[in-house]
Amino acid sequence: MNRNASILICDDDEDDLYLVKSVFNDTKFSNQTVYLKNGVELLDYLQNQKNETAVGLVLLDLNMPKMDGREALKMIKSNPEFRRIPVIILTTSNSPQDIHQCYELGANCFITKPSSYEGLNDAIKTLSKFWFELSHLPIKR
Repeated sequence: MNRNASILICDDDEDDLYLVKSVFNDTKFSNQTVYLKNGVELLDYLQNQKNETAVGLVLLDLNMPKMDGREALKMIKSNPEFRRIPVIILTTSNSPQDIHQCYELGANCFITKPSSYEGLNDAIKTLSKFWFELSHLPIKR
């Protein structure tokens, strides 16, 4: 994967965003991180992005105002221009129904947010190692 690709983090919870920002700042990722508060902002960002700032990964919460993560996921995966972008559900839910529904809608992974900074740090490091070092994704054309 392109190490210059941006990571979109879509979550409306200020406490969760603070922890995620702290993890990304502490680990000194070279990827640009963009923080969005709901599915409407996420889709607007994707539709208005410039080609030179390709999106490499989306971390998506489920429960947000305006447009929740489920609807945003459905819109992303139904759009031929965006459907190859890996979407990781990162949410407080561990509901089997949510897990099933998200995979049915095309999620690439479902992770229940760890409750501690250390747990979140480990999860983000593991995700980034997998998606940015080990996996190969198609190049945007």
